[in-house]
Amino acid sequence: MATRARVRAPELVGAGGWLNTGGRALTLADLRGKIVLLDFWTFCCINCLHVLDELRELEEKHRDTLVIVGVHSPKFVHEAEHQAVVDAVARYDVQHPVLDDPELVTWKQYAVRAWPTLVVVDPEGYVVAQHAGEGHAHAIAALVEELEAEHAAKGTLRRGDSPYVPPAAEPGVLRFPGKAIRLPSGGYLVADSGHHSLAELAEDGETLVRRIGSGERGFADGPADSARFSEPQGLALLPDGAVVVADTVNHALRRVELDSGAVSTLAGTGRQWWQNSPTSGPGREVDLSSPWDVAWFDGRVWIAMAGTHQLWTYDPQTATVAAAAGTTNEGLVDGPAAEAWFAQPSGLAATADRLWVADSETSALRHVSRETDGSYTVRTAVGTGLFDFGHRDGDAAQALLQHPLGVTALPDGSVAVCDTYNHALRRYAPPTEEGAAGEVSTLATDLREPSGAVVVDGDIVVVESARHRLTRLRLPEEALQVAATAHRTQRPATEVAPGALQLDVIFTPPSGQKLDESYGPATRLLVSSTPAELLLDGAGADTALHRPLRLNPAVTEGVLHISAMAASCDDDPSIEYPTCHVHQQDWGVPVRLVPGAASRLPLVLAGMDE
Repeated sequence: MATRARVRAPELVGAGGWLNTGGRALTLADLRGKIVLLDFWTFCCINCLHVLDELRELEEKHRDTLVIVGVHSPKFVHEAEHQAVVDAVARYDVQHPVLDDPELVTWKQYAVRAWPTLVVVDPEGYVVAQHAGEGHAHAIAALVEELEAEHAAKGTLRRGDSPYVPPAAEPGVLRFPGKAIRLPSGGYLVADSGHHSLAELAEDGETLVRRIGSGERGFADGPADSARFSEPQGLALLPDGAVVVADTVNHALRRVELDSGAVSTLAGTGRQWWQNSPTSGPGREVDLSSPWDVAWFDGRVWIAMAGTHQLWTYDPQTATVAAAAGTTNEGLVDGPAAEAWFAQPSGLAATADRLWVADSETSALRHVSRETDGSYTVRTAVGTGLFDFGHRDGDAAQALLQHPLGVTALPDGSVAVCDTYNHALRRYAPPTEEGAAGEVSTLATDLREPSGAVVVDGDIVVVESARHRLTRLRLPEEALQVAATAHRTQRPATEVAPGALQLDVIFTPPSGQKLDESYGPATRLLVSSTPAELLLDGAGADTALHRPLRLNPAVTEGVLHISAMAASCDDDPSIEYPTCHVHQQDWGVPVRLVPGAASRLPLVLAGMDE
């Protein structure tokens, strides 16, 4: 390992305290002798959820030498609530200690700039590596083995049990359910995400009729009692009477025969899609990325592909998938479908002429419409961008949501939105006059993380995910009005000088690897800003990871949106089929323009022995 300055790891501090430790507060001194991997995450972030799954194998393999510590660092106001973090740790089956840091104290001490960020601390308490983004499990695994050997030889490695203490399991029919549909025969089919299965409930929405899936996390087709899912979310009825399932953590689309409960795979390989992977082709041969919801619209299954910030489609006639809207860049940009930007779309609802989309990370309600020439256009009904959210009713142009996960078409042509982090059910009424924005009101409050809803006989049945139940509500003739609140992300702004700003994305290939340029440039950098006027020069895409920017001195603050990607492969000519990896990360960096401040913005994409 190359020589580098030794930096002592700052202490782990968080006002919310510790989870998964049996009530014990941990310090770095308690972990001395162990390799410590700090995972800075927030539970709204799909990339963070990907990292949780990437680390499971590593965590199990090195359980006696490696301690993973999740440092929960919230983006949304709801994520700063301690009970919400408790629920998230249980929902995503986090099997390591978690520090709840609602005020971002430890985040700031480690100079973290993005979710997710991974920091490796050696057994002597020194930071040895930092990685932003996902896709770094292989590099960290190599580093862990290197540190094990080094510190075993020095006598500074301590083997033994992890400080992880599992929480007590809570029994119940449902566990963090995702979405539900009304069955033609009556009753409901619910994506029982926490039980890795589908639950058919009777008309009362409580009594379990049958379960489809074994309840064990996995990826297996077959009869209802042996098939396996992994955190399924979205459901939709197909014209032939079967059900299509967004099997989120398996990165797959599954089909369920309602009569027998038999499960088969329509699309996905079980592997996560990465940049430069195919975006169309035979369904069983193309990788997907965290499909979160599905809907039947315009003769195809539309997929809310949360992991790539896109909408895809599956055509049952040809058994093929294709990207239909979104560029994979994260943000809120309307226009032709191929040019639009989404941010973790997580809910879909189809009407005759529109596909409604709950775009969670922009706290937005959006829709896709088919034009007369057969093309599709994306428009926004409610929402302004990645960093503005709250609970504000009234004119849709100024209304605010907070990380909605579900959307449901109502009989009167309006739309119900499961406003998940506001614990509310909201209603968007489209405008009655051309040029108007529509109106937003509140249908119900005191729901706990609603994630989906279905209309039944004039009522609406809401999936209360964090209360593990379905809740039936009357659709009021007049919606409620609540006191308005508005928020911006709590992340501290980075002070930079107006005018020239040098952006440097630092990438060092993992040990034993090199940049993969066999099929062209191995890197990509995309830069934009909110507001757009912030960037006078330097916006757009290019292959270099270093770029001069010019910031508008008339704009005092804003957000720089930076997306970087790099590909690396084994650097050994004797390997006939080298292993390759894609490293990628999206940053939203709040900046404040201050004369005399820094004129360089360094961001670490991957840090291995820099």
